[in-house]
Amino acid sequence: MFERLLGIVPPHVKNQLGAYAEAWSVLSEVKDPRVLASLGPSAIRGLILRRGKNGTPTRMKASHAAHLDWSYPADQPAMRALYTKAKKLQWDAARDVAWSTDVDPLDPSRAVLPANFMGVERLRDHGIRLTPKEELALAHCLGAWMMSQFLHGEQGALLAAAQVTEAVQFFDGKLYGATQVMDEGRHVEVFHRYITEKLGKLYPINDNLFVIIDGLMTDSRWDRKFLGMQIMIEGLALGAFGTLYKQTNEPLLRDILRRVIQDEARHVHYGVLALRTHIRDELDERERREREDWAFEVAVLMRDRFMAFEVYDEWFVGRMSRAAWRTFISESPGMVNFRQVMFSRLVPNLREIGLLTPRIMPAYDRVGLLRYMRGRSADQLTGDGMIAELDGETAVAAAAE
Repeated sequence: MFERLLGIVPPHVKNQLGAYAEAWSVLSEVKDPRVLASLGPSAIRGLILRRGKNGTPTRMKASHAAHLDWSYPADQPAMRALYTKAKKLQWDAARDVAWSTDVDPLDPSRAVLPANFMGVERLRDHGIRLTPKEELALAHCLGAWMMSQFLHGEQGALLAAAQVTEAVQFFDGKLYGATQVMDEGRHVEVFHRYITEKLGKLYPINDNLFVIIDGLMTDSRWDRKFLGMQIMIEGLALGAFGTLYKQTNEPLLRDILRRVIQDEARHVHYGVLALRTHIRDELDERERREREDWAFEVAVLMRDRFMAFEVYDEWFVGRMSRAAWRTFISESPGMVNFRQVMFSRLVPNLREIGLLTPRIMPAYDRVGLLRYMRGRSADQLTGDGMIAELDGETAVAAAAE
């Protein structure tokens, strides 16, 4: 009955009904009732009310407690070392980036996304044939969509880093956290300028990203904010930045991503240091299991839910179904690589902080993510090492062509 109804309604109505069905599927995929209760209010605000797309600033109520220590202890030598390193490696987005570089998103030799990122020839299976010019334009839109989500994620990271710096109980962590707030502000600056000056197209925040940021900003527990932002969202970011760094032909973007990846490597390293200590020393087993379950559910949501429907709405409503687009984008070569890079960074960090125990391993195995668990965690990597690894993969791929 529902399918027959969809067959007779106008395309824009069908698309809206599909969006509501997508929202329901997000909630139905969360199996743990505690996680559903945690994410449910944020899901309503993001997926149903779509507050990230109403064109006005969003107000999110913060309820965490600030932690001040008037004895100023030197309590975490590894965090103090990160603080020292971060001070030395600050860069100026206005001064140090070559903004005079010409960027032409429609020049295939310098495209933000390479021609094979989406595998656009697969659109022919749906009766859609794009001209070469349209293929370049579509790639430009998807590249702008990705960059826009980077920007929105960095704004969330900016505010979350400020909250965690207030709430974290390690004084050396507060000093390092101050440098991360600076980093995130610089990332907002650099991505916004690149999008507005070089791409000329800013997309609204993806509804699923809104849900995760809303859930973190409104949670009163500092370690949940930390887990969500420093491990989950920053892991997502490193996957996206690494994928685009390897594949883009645009030199200005590669330079920006190189700088940002080195910053983000410190952020995730800090997350591993702080959460490993906190989970081991401060949480009881019930609390640890609750965070372990939450991390798994969010990992699955991140794997399945960043499908660029904002680009679909612009290009393909009435030409292919939302379900067909979901399959198309999730199976595109670039997105497959993105998920591989993301989880190769994320899963080892969950193992290292104590949230990938034998109890939860079968769940990760069931969804195909356990194969990443033996990788190196953030405390075993450096920004320079990540860049060298990505450059090596790029060279190997170029030699194979």
